[in-house]
Amino acid sequence: MGKAFDLMLIIEFIPTLIQYLGITLQILAASIILGFVLGIAAAIPRLYKIPILNQLVILYVSFIRGTPILIQLFLVFYGLPAILLLLFSIDITRMEAIYFVIITYAISNGAGFSEIFRAAIRAVDYGQTEAAFSVGMTSRQNFFRIVLPQAVRIAFPNMANSVIGSLKDTSLAFTIGVMDMMGRGDTLIAATAHALEVYLSLSIIYYIIVVMFEKIFSKLEKYFNRYQKADVTAVA
Repeated sequence: MGKAFDLMLIIEFIPTLIQYLGITLQILAASIILGFVLGIAAAIPRLYKIPILNQLVILYVSFIRGTPILIQLFLVFYGLPAILLLLFSIDITRMEAIYFVIITYAISNGAGFSEIFRAAIRAVDYGQTEAAFSVGMTSRQNFFRIVLPQAVRIAFPNMANSVIGSLKDTSLAFTIGVMDMMGRGDTLIAATAHALEVYLSLSIIYYIIVVMFEKIFSKLEKYFNRYQKADVTAVA
């Protein structure tokens, strides 16, 4: 049993925990950037029905969607060093745990982003692709200059939700020894036996960050869609 509830400890714990916010945001930023690249790379075989790669991506997305992120984290943490050592004689057992967390969340985000991008790219009017080809653009130029910028705008709301979900999922990083906010919270619980106060402090911090992210994403979404509103007004 924990000690008697002490409201003042929440005020004391929040500054202590927030010192480790940088590590949480570092994990989030790195995994989102890598997941963004991986998501685009995984979406292309699905869009163009590339043999073998298409089936591999389907299996990859299905596996990520069908397994908990915590299990994926343990598979990467214990499995990746074993595979690299067995196949390539590369020893990464001494690599810092935070890198395994980033790899795991990048893989997880990549699967989600690939499906978001695939739907968004298909939503772009094909007439614009035909127009790009008519002025001499190559397929690559059309994709990166015409299709992808519009697809990112279409995909942005779902991507924002994925980022917020990933932020909350980073709380599992402490399970393999990463000293982020949750990891520091775990040590505070062990030292003080005030678990409720620690979890309330963490919930307050996460909630404030999520609200801030939601407001930022809302403003960005309005910015990305500024020309769409102008077009609608002009047509009206």
